Amino acid sequence: MATFADKTFTPPERIRNFCIIAHIDHGKSTLADRVLQLTGVVDDRSMRAQYLDRMDIERERGITIKAQNVRLPWVHEGTEYVLHLIDTPGHVDFTYEVSRALEACEGAILLVDAAQGIEAQTLANLYLAMENNLTVIPVLNKIDLPAADPDRYAAEIAHIIGCEADEVLRVSAKTGVGIKELLDKVVRTIPAPVGDSDAPARAMIFDSVYDIYRGVVTYIRVVDGKITPRERIRMMSTGATHELLEVGIISPEPKVSVGLGVGEVGYLITGVKDVRQSKVGDTITSERKGATEALSGYREPQPMVYAGLYPLDGSDYPALREALDKLQLNDAALTYEPETSAALGFGFRCGFLGLLHLEITRDRLEREFGLELISTAPNVVNRVVMEDGVEHIVTNPSDWPGGKIRDIYEPITKCTVIAPAEFVGTIMELCQARRGQLGGMDYISETRVELRYTMPLAEIIYDFFDSLKSRTRGYASLDYEEAGEQASDLVKVDILLQGEPVDAFSAIVHKDAAYAYGTRMASKLRELIPRQQFEVPIQAAVGSRVIARETIRAIRKDVLAKCYGGDITRKRKLLEKQKEGKKRMKMVGRVEVPQEAFVAALSTDEAGDKKKK
Repeated sequence: MATFADKTFTPPERIRNFCIIAHIDHGKSTLADRVLQLTGVVDDRSMRAQYLDRMDIERERGITIKAQNVRLPWVHEGTEYVLHLIDTPGHVDFTYEVSRALEACEGAILLVDAAQGIEAQTLANLYLAMENNLTVIPVLNKIDLPAADPDRYAAEIAHIIGCEADEVLRVSAKTGVGIKELLDKVVRTIPAPVGDSDAPARAMIFDSVYDIYRGVVTYIRVVDGKITPRERIRMMSTGATHELLEVGIISPEPKVSVGLGVGEVGYLITGVKDVRQSKVGDTITSERKGATEALSGYREPQPMVYAGLYPLDGSDYPALREALDKLQLNDAALTYEPETSAALGFGFRCGFLGLLHLEITRDRLEREFGLELISTAPNVVNRVVMEDGVEHIVTNPSDWPGGKIRDIYEPITKCTVIAPAEFVGTIMELCQARRGQLGGMDYISETRVELRYTMPLAEIIYDFFDSLKSRTRGYASLDYEEAGEQASDLVKVDILLQGEPVDAFSAIVHKDAAYAYGTRMASKLRELIPRQQFEVPIQAAVGSRVIARETIRAIRKDVLAKCYGGDITRKRKLLEKQKEGKKRMKMVGRVEVPQEAFVAALSTDEAGDKKKK
């Protein structure tokens, strides 16, 4: 039985909306756990580590993927306040989740590990918060660690934010030291939300999920007016109207309330099953006497990496379409459109914010919807200009235009690498090998340096981060953002089986890397494709020029088994007859590539290749 969480609306001056932002593994989710316990919304019996990480995949990997919001009561100097906390992800691929969470807040806790100091993603999230004019509270976490050096890193933070070192709070999310003081500071320094409670209702959708029993659950932040159950609401971008079946808050489980007022964060359920009707960034208002001007919404995320997703079983195509629809509701940064491949059948070309985003999406589709999928090699979006001035946007190697090409443009990124000063030479060597151009270098402190590079996105998305970590013994951190495009010398490498191109194995690479890609794919396929009755050449070609070749030997029957001795011409005749048969077979035979070969060849497993080197 649902219980009413609140009988009255909370006055805006007693509300504080804030989020926790930090680099990966600096203790955001653990800090959220202590806050949940201290405010009493989760009792000790129900408590578990990383309470707000709801998905199995988050708990297994130990990372936050989805931003989660929770409402907390807090008493400060005898007055009861309502705190809305949003726990955000730290990985660069989920920056869009962070940017949406910041829109629903007035303040942010910037969390820094007292043993590691400021990392690249710390700075990226800090700049995001500053762009949104949020009040930033700097906090050093993990002060209980033996390796912690809070004085040194407090000076680092003070230097970057422009505050005094003694203003940086010191806490331990593990032991609970300093958490009470932190919440008191949140109440004192973060401003209350501003809005007109008598104006027509306006609320921003900042997230939504699909519930199999209740339909779409929409998370909102009310800016003006109030939202109450049983009233009719209108989505301002689509014009669709719905009746509100339930309005509530998350504390930390959903609780029904009498409505949401100015500055409050909560959820609503309309019973809508069509996932396209609840768009993140849309404004909700009342159907009668509603607002005329929508809220500014969010910047649409631009996919950085594209890959094809195909069901192993062709009959799962409609199920994959439905699964992507539902997943897109929960992950607004995912884009997709149908495509077909001669080798893999019907599937979707999907846009992702990075390789981890691709991996997590594929994992979620397989777990949550029971699908078996093949993903093609990821690639970036290139712009090709022909001799006659016609432009082509290439998201897939099969879209590569034929004919005379004048210019090819590829996306570039601005990268920030933060690492101990001793690794500067190693990092420079790696970045130059990946076609990077140094933009600047600054010392954050005596021992730590920030390097800024401009690099092609295509060089980052594969294994750049892994190489960076291994060369710096895990001390370097990386952040990158879009920075336009540049002209590059790119070519399309086709893989031909018996003279026929297999579209799934094609790739667009830099001219200098074409030979390496061609030889790697040819040798990989020679191991994976079973031997046929006839000899099969595997070729890698750029245009009409073959740059690498491997051959799969034919299976041969021993036709000389019955010839014991005797005339040599008899043996020769049998061998010639077999040769003619093989030649005839080669003319009409087609090479069947098993699914396992596709899966193995398209897996971005560079580890095996590295070991061979």
